[in-house]
Amino acid sequence: MIIINVKDGESLDKALKRFKKKFEKTGVLRELRSRQAFEKKSVARRHEIKHAIYKQSMNTETL
Repeated sequence: MIIINVKDGESLDKALKRFKKKFEKTGVLRELRSRQAFEKKSVARRHEIKHAIYKQSMNTETL
């Protein structure tokens, strides 16, 4: 459970923004979406490799 303490004089918008940031860091939505449809291990591994290649190519372009 995510708990956000609202400080004295803090607007609800700022507290809500902090809550959203904490919620994103936990990865609950990401895990929920991944569990909606089963993905075979071979397909997941292929996806990981493609993502790693993409990240590596982005890294080499900046150097």
